[in-house]
Amino acid sequence: MGLVTQLLTLPLAPVRGTAWVLDQVVLAAEREHYDPGPVRTQLAELERELLSGNIDEEEFDRREDELLDRLDACETYQRRLNENS
Repeated sequence: MGLVTQLLTLPLAPVRGTAWVLDQVVLAAEREHYDPGPVRTQLAELERELLSGNIDEEEFDRREDELLDRLDACETYQRRLNENS
């Protein structure tokens, strides 16, 4: 971008800055949402609940399926992010 272009588009700088900030916020939210660590922790806690007798096998299977689907989505997102880097 040349000097003349920068001078002509200077009034748009706040818009570009706002767009950049919003992109960073969305990226940070996606990273947090798709972090597989908390899902793995929830899976371990779920297994502890089953072993201690707090939940039955049916409840365990239902919740485990949900968590495994979520973990799969997290890992897919992480792979896609690494491929685009």
